[in-house]
Amino acid sequence: MANHKSAKTRIRRNARRAVINGNRMSRIRTFLKNVMTAIDSGDAKAADDALRAAQPELYRGVSKGVLKKKTVSRKMSRLSARIKTLKTAA
Repeated sequence: MANHKSAKTRIRRNARRAVINGNRMSRIRTFLKNVMTAIDSGDAKAADDALRAAQPELYRGVSKGVLKKKTVSRKMSRLSARIKTLKTAA
């Protein structure tokens, strides 16, 4: 257990932030899952719309510090490539 006042404050703050960051990550995962289900269904239009909805949420995660910028860039690139192949196949 923490003995210093600042350490006790840090514990309380970390607990609050963990809840907020957990909710944010859950929301991001939900958006990504929506994109993946649209891709798996083969609907290019729905997948493209889902990716457009997910993009601001992903970059908001970067600005809030729960994800790294290159991680989001890699995810966006891979999802965009999968949607592109879906569009060309149709």
